[in-house]
Amino acid sequence: MAIMGGLIVFVTLYSFRQGADLQTKLNEVEAQSIGIAEHFKDLLRDGSDKLTRYRNTSDASAWTDFLKASGELNHWIQNQIAGPVTPHEREILQQMNATYPDYLQVAGDVRKAILAAGPDRNLPPDLTDRLSQTRRRLFDLGEELSQAHLELKKQLLAEAHQMLVRLRTTILGGLALLFLSAIALAVFVYRDMITPLRSQLVETQAMVEQREKLASLGLLAAGVAHEIRNPLTAIKAALFTQQKKFAAGTPEHSDVKVVEREILRLERIVNDFLQFARPAEPEAVVMAADLLLQEVKLFFAPQLEKHRIQLILEPGSPTQVKVDPAQMKQVLLNLVQNAADSIGQDGAITLRARQSRKPLLSGETSTVILEVSDTGRGISPEAQKRLFDPFFTTKENGTGLGLSIAARIVQKHGGVLQYQTHVNRGTTFGILLPQANA
Repeated sequence: MAIMGGLIVFVTLYSFRQGADLQTKLNEVEAQSIGIAEHFKDLLRDGSDKLTRYRNTSDASAWTDFLKASGELNHWIQNQIAGPVTPHEREILQQMNATYPDYLQVAGDVRKAILAAGPDRNLPPDLTDRLSQTRRRLFDLGEELSQAHLELKKQLLAEAHQMLVRLRTTILGGLALLFLSAIALAVFVYRDMITPLRSQLVETQAMVEQREKLASLGLLAAGVAHEIRNPLTAIKAALFTQQKKFAAGTPEHSDVKVVEREILRLERIVNDFLQFARPAEPEAVVMAADLLLQEVKLFFAPQLEKHRIQLILEPGSPTQVKVDPAQMKQVLLNLVQNAADSIGQDGAITLRARQSRKPLLSGETSTVILEVSDTGRGISPEAQKRLFDPFFTTKENGTGLGLSIAARIVQKHGGVLQYQTHVNRGTTFGILLPQANA
């Protein structure tokens, strides 16, 4: 925009300078047009007057004066021809140069006639007509020369008009480009600066709100743990004592098993709640990514075979990650369990580790992606909007904290938890982690 503004100023000043030069030339041409005609007429009139005086007096000095005036006129014509003139002016001057000898010849014939006529000095009518015609011809050529000089003035005026048109077009075009550049700059600033800042501001506000909620949730979790765990311990102890009194297979023994199962479920909910509210810091070690997937396969494969679900581990290039094995295994187990719940019966879950370059919190870097891909029913668009929200679940007995805990664990490791899903075709969750040095 600064360059365009500078160009507009430069073109404007340059055009004004050209306009001033043209104005000067116009003034000079106009003055020369008037001066050429008057000077030529004065020279021609002066010669004619001296020739007339010679006709009247037959004085030899008058003839000498006529020859001198004629020489000045001829000299003027030659100077004009050699000077900077237009082609049209040069053509007129050449006609003058060609007509001037005729004028001198007629003047010579007049002198001869005067010398031969004697004291009465009466000239033949045809000679008088020839003298008038040649003199009139020179006068007419003088007028044409003046008009030709005025044509130069018209040409300069046309150039001035064209210059003004170009100046107007250049200024308007420059202003249009300047306006478009301003719009482009505004769009660029809004798209590349304001929009990211707004998004960052929204994300920051969301993070602040989430942290405030988590802080409140942590206090609540501590109170809940204190208030619930102690009664649960007492209930479990009493239940263990009562369980010995009932024989296996009796209705009472079955009821005790149901109570025990529900107590364990309640403990799991409390533990998940505490883990989400106050996650432990990871104790990271460098390990092979395939090793995590192998352990998950060994743990889950027997359970999934009962539901005819294959757990496949794809071979990949050796990669290393710096993780807390227990926490990352918890994330993978949660993702495999969700995949199995999505399939139900008859399907396949694929585990794989691959390398890539992806943007993380520290910028684009070499990453390891641990993927859990299933052939289940996928995630509906409505569920995707709240997939990582705490306590949101689509399972009957779910707590809605599994994916939230998994996302926070991955974030603690400097990574990102992502997913791709297609309804009735399956879902792929990817754990993006920074690649560790060997």
